[in-house]
Formats: sequence, C-alpha cells, structure tokens
Amino acid sequence: MDTQTPPPRTRRKHRSLAQELVAELSEQIREGLIKRGDKLPTESAIMEAQGVSRTVVREALSRLQAAGLVETRHGIGTFVLDTPSPSGFRIDPATIVTLREVLAVLEFRISLEVESAGLAAQRRSDEQLKGMREALDALEDATSQTGDAVASDFKFHLLISEATGNRYFTDIMMHLGTSIIPRTRVNSASIAHDDQAHYMARLGREHEQIYESIARQDPEAARAAMRLHLTNSRERLRQAHEAAEAEALNA
Repeated sequence: MDTQTPPPRTRRKHRSLAQELVAELSEQIREGLIKRGDKLPTESAIMEAQGVSRTVVREALSRLQAAGLVETRHGIGTFVLDTPSPSGFRIDPATIVTLREVLAVLEFRISLEVESAGLAAQRRSDEQLKGMREALDALEDATSQTGDAVASDFKFHLLISEATGNRYFTDIMMHLGTSIIPRTRVNSASIAHDDQAHYMARLGREHEQIYESIARQDPEAARAAMRLHLTNSRERLRQAHEAAEAEALNA
C-alpha cells in the first residue's frame, strides 16, 4: 500500500476490493444517486475515485452486469439498466410489499444464510471478523435510527456472506440488498406486539450469538444461531400474518 497517498478506505485483497466496489456502486444505483439509464463513469474515473486497479473495476462491472444492474455497450460505455436482463436472477424489491412476501423472502434467506454462516465460521479471517464486530457495534449505536440500523444489519449479514469465500453467496446478498431486512417493509416491532427498544435488543442478542459462533470457528453453532435468528423473525411475522387474516375474516 502507498503510505504517502492512502486510499479512501482500507483496501484488502483483490476479490475483497471488487466486492467493496460492487457494494458501493449497487448502493448508489439503489439509492438513485446513479439513475436508471445513466452512463457510469469511465473505468479510469472509477479507478481514480476509488483507488483501485483497472482489473478490480472490470471485475466489479462484470458482477454488476451478471446481477442485471448494468449493461456494457462496446465502444460506448456501461449503463444502468431500466429493467434487468430477462435471463438473469431477479427479485424486485418493489414486489416485497405484503407480510406474505416478506415471509417468503425470510424462508429463502434461511436456505441461503444458514449455510453461509457455517462456511464463514470455517473460513473467516481475523480481518473479516473485525468487520463483523464493527457492523454489530454500529447497529447497536443506530438502534434509535431505523435507516442506519437497517444498513448496519444488512452489512453484518453481507460480511458473513463474504467470509464464505464463495462469491455467489455475496452476489445474491448484494442483489437482494437491504430489502431483505423485514423492517424495511413492515413495522416488525409493532407486528410482534413489542416496543422498538426491546425488539432491537432481542435482535441484537441473536446477532451476538451468530458472531460468537463464527468467532470461535464453530460451523454447526453458527448454522444453528443463524437458523434461530431467521426462524424467530419468520415465526413472529407468520403469527402476526395469521392473526391479521383471521381478524379480516371475522370483520
């Protein structure tokens, strides 16, 4: 690393750099900072802004293209897609609007993230573990600000996927984005008949159990902790969903 001109953030090995760049560009697209139909900055501009090599930029753009977020037009540039490629995997966050759909996403996450946690426990580096700790600390600090809390929550789960060493886990998590966090779609605390502080404290304990299992490199405990965390969320919402349906029928 060039100690005279430090990059804007700590840089790690090549694959991690590409993952960080994918995460950053994806977030800019989702937040509308880079709008659909817009042309992305040139490779050289991204290299200069992010402090990465051309190889890292090209790998990141390749992943964004595979996720259906951008399209490269040879000789012209790379553009944000109005709609994803029909052949690509796609879950549109705009369709996750009802409790039933949130439950379906949680069910999908269980199948994905339980194994992700187990692999992360086996393969995580000390640096990756440190990142998870920082994400949980940020989550605890932000519990009174839902937006920030959601971002830190998602970052914790994303870092676990990165620690698997299998980019497909990370690619799917990046594709789903913060829309996988139930409280971005529904008021989870209210639905669970719980006050916000107590609800977030309970989530915090579940996250800590996942972290501790990964820290001591116990894959089975990590899988169990992740399964408990996600099934608890699913069960709380499922019970609320059934109660709401029953109330509607009796109305």
